[in-house]
Amino acid sequence: MWEEAFITGESVVHRTDPRVRLLVAFFFSMVVAFSDRLEALLPAACLGIVLLFTAGLPLKKVLLRLLRVNGLILLLWLFIPFTYGSEPLFSLGPIRCMREGVHYVAIITIKSNTIILALLALVATMSVFTMGRSLLSFKIPDKLVYLVFLTYRYIHVLLQEYNRLLNAVKIRGFRARTNVHTYRTYAYLMGMLFIKSYERAERVRAAMLCRGFKGRLYSLDELEFKKKDCIFLCTTLTGVLGIALLEWVV
Repeated sequence: MWEEAFITGESVVHRTDPRVRLLVAFFFSMVVAFSDRLEALLPAACLGIVLLFTAGLPLKKVLLRLLRVNGLILLLWLFIPFTYGSEPLFSLGPIRCMREGVHYVAIITIKSNTIILALLALVATMSVFTMGRSLLSFKIPDKLVYLVFLTYRYIHVLLQEYNRLLNAVKIRGFRARTNVHTYRTYAYLMGMLFIKSYERAERVRAAMLCRGFKGRLYSLDELEFKKKDCIFLCTTLTGVLGIALLEWVV
C-alpha cells in the first residue's frame, strides 16, 4: 500500500470534517487554477502556506513532494522564457529572455505550488477510504468512487507484479537497448501485466461477492458536521472569496 504519510495528526485540519476539507480544496483549487493575476495568486499562496502549517505537516516530507512537482516546472523555465513573447527582459549574446515568458512561467509555478500545498494540507491528511465516504455524501456516483478506491488499493500490487516480470526477463539475460527486441519485450511485459490485472480483478470481485458485497461499502464511523467545522469552512471560504475578488473585481 502506498504510504499515507500525513493522515495521522491532532491538528485543526485533521480534526475537521473531511467533507468540509474537500469542499474547501475544490473551491480553492478552482479559483487558483483560473486566476492569472499576481495580485490574487500571491495571497492564495500565503493562504496555502497557512493551511499547510495549520495542518502541522512535517516540512521535510512536504518539500520532497514539492521538489518532484517543481522538477517538471523547471523544464518550463528552461524553454518558455526564451521562446514566448516579444519584449526582451535581458540578452545573453544571441539568447534573449522574454518578459512575457518569465511572467507566464512564474504564474504557472505559483499556481502549481499553491494548489499542491492546499491539497497536501486538506486532502492528503485523510485516508482514501475517508475521502471515498465523503465523496459519496456529495452524491458522487458510487461506481466512480469505488473505482478510485480499488485502483488506489491495488495499484501497488500491479507495480509489484510488473517488477517481478521485469526481474524474470533480466535474470534470463535481457538488457534494455534501443532495438526491436527491447521494444517487443516491453510490449510482451505490458500484455502480461494486462492479463494478470484482469485475472486479479476477477479474483477480487469473486472474493467481495463471497463476503456479501452488494455494491456499497459501509462504515461504523459516521461523519458529523460540528460547530468548529462551520467556523473552518466559513473562514477558509472567506479567504477564497477574497482571492476571487482580487482576480475578477478589484
